[in-house]
Amino acid sequence: MSTDTDQTNAMDAAFPRAIEVATLSLACVVVGGVWLGSHATQKASMTFPTVLMIVAAVLLLAAVLMITRVKDFSWNAFSRVGRWALLAYLVSAGMIEFAFVSNDAPGNVVRVVTGMLVVFALNVPFLIATTVARYQRD
Repeated sequence: MSTDTDQTNAMDAAFPRAIEVATLSLACVVVGGVWLGSHATQKASMTFPTVLMIVAAVLLLAAVLMITRVKDFSWNAFSRVGRWALLAYLVSAGMIEFAFVSNDAPGNVVRVVTGMLVVFALNVPFLIATTVARYQRD
């Protein structure tokens, strides 16, 4: 039986900076996406958005590794919430991908957009599910 004190201690317990790291990853994807959107019809170097995509993927991986080490993390809540959020964001990412493809964006742009959308579609559900599971007690 848990008491209010146990709940308070559980919420005050040190939690890795996974949320902050994943949010920084999301910021990299957003900046890269905005840059790509504004340069998609021009001949532009893909170096900047490609680097942002790689940094975003590495940061997201680091955030995932951080929560795998959390003791008493509610993986049940994480999977229940994350599954539905992932479905929603895969639909969103698919619609954005469709917009680039149907507007005849160059192949190099579509490749980078696809990579960024994969990170985006994994990142936001990770943030939502981690936030819920962090405070959930099974």
